[in-house]
Amino acid sequence: MGAAHSDDLRIRVVEEVTAGRMSRRQAAAHFRVSAASAVRWVTLKSQTGGVAPRPRGGRSRSPLEPHAAWLLELVAKEPDLTLADLEHRILEGLGLRITEVSIRRFFKRHRISYKKNAARLRADAARRGRSARAVEDRAAQP
Repeated sequence: MGAAHSDDLRIRVVEEVTAGRMSRRQAAAHFRVSAASAVRWVTLKSQTGGVAPRPRGGRSRSPLEPHAAWLLELVAKEPDLTLADLEHRILEGLGLRITEVSIRRFFKRHRISYKKNAARLRADAARRGRSARAVEDRAAQP
């Protein structure tokens, strides 16, 4: 999605239409904007008296936001909790039924990420990779 058109362009399109010199579609073609934009701008001018773009985005509707302090404190105390563990804690502690995806989006909004450190590496079984010489040396030890 691109950026909003300038107020100057919006005003010029609306002035041409309201003055009766052009239709909405003609003004859109003349100023090289979409017909839908010209129609919206003229409607916006008649409804609000201005052509400034409406705010983009919006507020978060996450059920976790009112409990952000509690959740952030929990993660600070126990940084090794998995998303599934957090989901169960939230259900027990707050009574909210949410999904792991909701928790992941909450963390993304609050710029919290999980980083592996050296102590957590290789929790699974050891891999192959020993050289033949290392195996022979180990076999030769008494």
